[in-house]
Amino acid sequence: MNEKLQTYEEKMKKTMANLDSELATIRAGRANPNVLNKIMVDYYGSPTPIQQVANVSVPEPRMIQIQPWEKSMVKVIEKAIQTSDLGINPANDGSSIRLVFPELTEERRKELVKDVKKKGEAAKVAIRNIRRDGNDAFKKLKGSDVSEDEIKDMEDDLQKMTDKFVKEVDKAVDVKSKEVMTV
Repeated sequence: MNEKLQTYEEKMKKTMANLDSELATIRAGRANPNVLNKIMVDYYGSPTPIQQVANVSVPEPRMIQIQPWEKSMVKVIEKAIQTSDLGINPANDGSSIRLVFPELTEERRKELVKDVKKKGEAAKVAIRNIRRDGNDAFKKLKGSDVSEDEIKDMEDDLQKMTDKFVKEVDKAVDVKSKEVMTV
């Protein structure tokens, strides 16, 4: 594979990695510490992920326990969770915080699946935009030392690569949708 195509493959891989990390933050029926990934707390003036100021564990399937390394962080973490879009009220016992995830309703599961599909669509659009950028770049090579056949081959390879990544997105969306719908 030539280096021109490699650039676009790297971009598509980054799009896939971004989708995977976004899907990880969508909670299914079980408690998953990844739902805390986007929540930042103020740690001595700088926004810091909760995992860097506390021990996060899952003692039960539907509970996350957050044990801050400094007692002063309990209130700060609790406030950050309350103001986030997590939709769960933290229980604070003075030294640790517990998040109990309620059982998801059928309606909520369907909303989450819609959200998963929307994120999948956005990833596919991003991948197709990368393909378009690649094809535009290849067309600009006409008249240079690259033959029309080579340009056509690069466009074909880019299309195959695009198809492969779109299939990966579909697969990731299917897996996450099944995970969300499983009671």
